[in-house]
Amino acid sequence: MAKELTEKQFLKRYDIHEFDIPLTSVDMAIFTIRGGELQVLLVKRAQHPSKGLWALPGGFIDLKKDRTLSDTAHRKLLEKTGVDTPYLEQVESFGSADRDARGWSVTVAYLALITCDDIVLAADESSEEVTWMSVEKVEQEMDLAFDHQAILDVCHDRLKNKVQYTSLPINLLPTEFTLTELQKTFEIILGIPVEKKSFRRRILDADILEETGGMKTGSNRPAKLYSTKPEGVKHFFSRSIEGPRR
Repeated sequence: MAKELTEKQFLKRYDIHEFDIPLTSVDMAIFTIRGGELQVLLVKRAQHPSKGLWALPGGFIDLKKDRTLSDTAHRKLLEKTGVDTPYLEQVESFGSADRDARGWSVTVAYLALITCDDIVLAADESSEEVTWMSVEKVEQEMDLAFDHQAILDVCHDRLKNKVQYTSLPINLLPTEFTLTELQKTFEIILGIPVEKKSFRRRILDADILEETGGMKTGSNRPAKLYSTKPEGVKHFFSRSIEGPRR
């Protein structure tokens, strides 16, 4: 009777290539607010397949650098934007024999929220160009590489749904902001106006902001400036947000 292998002996002899290994990557819908609209970061591919087409930023897992999928996502985000975002969420996995001409492929989709202030976008050897584009334009007028149109749609839907009951839009604002600017950010993502008094009560009652002591001046009367408490970037409200009252 053959002696049973220990786990250590089994693993030493195990060949990871005994089974097929699909191409594995992460792709990211990186959202920001620019020019009063929700925008997403796109890269123009410099290499085959889909050379010359716009795509979501992402890349393959680096077995030497990445211990987790989250490591891959943070690394690729940092390479493209120079930002290690405080908010990065895994959304859904996509995989098939047809999504990538190079072979059976699996990608894990993430959404990221960042303020674009002071960000210097960086193209690499796989990208001709890196730019922000209106989400509305991309979804209505463009045809992204691979299945990235579907990935963007899923990530955008996740964002709109979570904005109904979380504080996620705070991650799209600079360090200091007014309540009006925060409300406008919610409205841009939702695509509808929000009832002002209810919104302010909702935010202030949650105790996720603190006054900075500063004021923002301009054409309107001065407005208080706020910053986000650490627990405020991922706060869950007890009820969904209210639209305009009729």
